[in-house]
Amino acid sequence: MIVTIDGPSGVGKSTVTKELAARLGFEYLDTGAMYRAVALAMIRRGVALDDHAAVEAALAGLHVEMPPGRVLLSGEDVSGAIRTPEVSQGASKVAVIAGVRRFLAAEQRGTAAGRDIVCEGRDQGSFVFPDAACKFFLIADPRVRAERRAAELAAKGQSVSVEEVLAHQDERDARDADRDIAPMRPAPDAVIVDTTHLTTEQVIERIERAVRGRRDRGGE
Repeated sequence: MIVTIDGPSGVGKSTVTKELAARLGFEYLDTGAMYRAVALAMIRRGVALDDHAAVEAALAGLHVEMPPGRVLLSGEDVSGAIRTPEVSQGASKVAVIAGVRRFLAAEQRGTAAGRDIVCEGRDQGSFVFPDAACKFFLIADPRVRAERRAAELAAKGQSVSVEEVLAHQDERDARDADRDIAPMRPAPDAVIVDTTHLTTEQVIERIERAVRGRRDRGGE
């Protein structure tokens, strides 16, 4: 059974997806981390992120693996290195490149094949797994999202103002929503969950009830 949880940054996807997977006994797939890993690889190699042909060419021989709790880039653990603002911005830039999306979508489908898995991303229900049994799209007020992200970065020792986060967030939202290939938008059959005034526990409980109900009906 595949469960997809999509949405922009700051809506609580990571926390919700990880905890939901744990409660259901499913595996967890952070697909956004895979795009970050590709962006990190390009930044390290000095590949211009707006040079689509160069980025696609640099994918040759690249390996992104997702063992539990880690992100491996050609064997190197980059779990922490991919969580910087620079890599975050880079991820949305490489995400509009057709070759990157095809490369990672294939990786994601292969990873999920034959498994009970909860996938987190921006296009999981609409593009990568259109036949997923349960699809959710999380939203929240833009400033609340920026405040959450700024607090998250501060906890990691990165001092970034809410206004700066909001500016980067707006830019990324526009880029992700306007891309020609798999734009960030809810699948027609996705359940929209506004997390602005909900606690994380309330969001998880709401989604968990829906998934368990679907599973009890045999995934129909």
